[in-house]
Amino acid sequence: MAATILHGVGATTALSSINYNNSRRSLPERKRTSLVIQCDGSLSSGLNISNNRGAKLSTNAVAQSKQENVTASTTSKPGHELLLFEALREGLEEEMERDPHVCVMGEDVGHYGGSYKVTKGLADKYGDLRVLDTPIAENSFTGMGIGAAMTGLRPIVEGMNMGFLLLAFNQISNNCGMLHYTSGGQFKIPIVIRGPGGVGRQLGAEHSQRLESYFQSIPGIQMVACSTPYNAKGLMKAAIRSDNPVILFEHVLLYNLKERIPDEEYVLSLEEAEKVRPGKHVTVLTYSRMRYHVMQAAKTLVNKGYDPEVIDIRSLKPFDLHTIGNSVKKTHRVLIVEECMRTGGIGASLTASINEHFHDYLDAPIVCLSSQDVPTPYAGVLEEWTVVQPAQIVAAVEQLCQ
Repeated sequence: MAATILHGVGATTALSSINYNNSRRSLPERKRTSLVIQCDGSLSSGLNISNNRGAKLSTNAVAQSKQENVTASTTSKPGHELLLFEALREGLEEEMERDPHVCVMGEDVGHYGGSYKVTKGLADKYGDLRVLDTPIAENSFTGMGIGAAMTGLRPIVEGMNMGFLLLAFNQISNNCGMLHYTSGGQFKIPIVIRGPGGVGRQLGAEHSQRLESYFQSIPGIQMVACSTPYNAKGLMKAAIRSDNPVILFEHVLLYNLKERIPDEEYVLSLEEAEKVRPGKHVTVLTYSRMRYHVMQAAKTLVNKGYDPEVIDIRSLKPFDLHTIGNSVKKTHRVLIVEECMRTGGIGASLTASINEHFHDYLDAPIVCLSSQDVPTPYAGVLEEWTVVQPAQIVAAVEQLCQ
């Protein structure tokens, strides 16, 4: 089959010389055609998506999923409902109650309660020494947090926006990630660095950073990304208890996502992915906000006769290759959907890992849909074009499964 190119408005990828004759299972009968997603969002060669932008690109996938995927599936379950930022706060508060060594520091985390109210009320309960308001100096208070961790405390450092933590990159890379090794194991660095990131609603380029790609190459750092209130709380608690430095990525558009979570205490693993939807035709790997774009696309795909398996990788470093590998061995096709930049992003690293460990199980090249390598525009319409949309996911799966 000749090379086929998908031109996405928020992602570009190439499928070259794909031979599906050795497919290990039956798939819905599909006509083999070249497929191009035009810059206006329309599809050529047999796929007809309306030029009405509201029909082809849903920018409210998260909001829709809140009602359909989360609330409807949890209303009958025991427990209590929380928004994602409240779940983060509950996990943080439980750990502060359990361990007096846990403390919080950052800009406006005290009596103001944090820019997204994750620490609201904690200063009144635990005092100014355990919930410390800092000056606007990310390099200083991040370094202070690392020093506090060396002395036995378990600090949580909040970046008001993840983009601001670039000012603390030296402390995170040269100190946070390396001190355990360079000290010969004399020091542990049990610190959590967390904060909001991702493409929001017209926050501008400097406030729409996805820093996963920046931090993934630092030795000694673990990275996780929450996507639901349930895993936000569980990952927060696990990160605080870990003796390793952990960066917890929170998406700015997911803070108001609501879900019912258990009343009893639970702690999640920092190194496990979550199988969101079982399937057999293609493995779709995603994380954070893109989980909801994928799940919206999955509804369309099911109606078209496809059965995608959706995995929220959650652990961005290290990857859960056990869960991912078992899925690849079953479906033999992989689509990666991320909001991170394409060049040097999480998708690129994940593609390399899958090719290295599971190449013999693949019936087709891995496809990766990523954000464009451009600064995020302030204009809302342009901002939408830079990130992956559900229509692109549907088109990519259809192409993979031909």
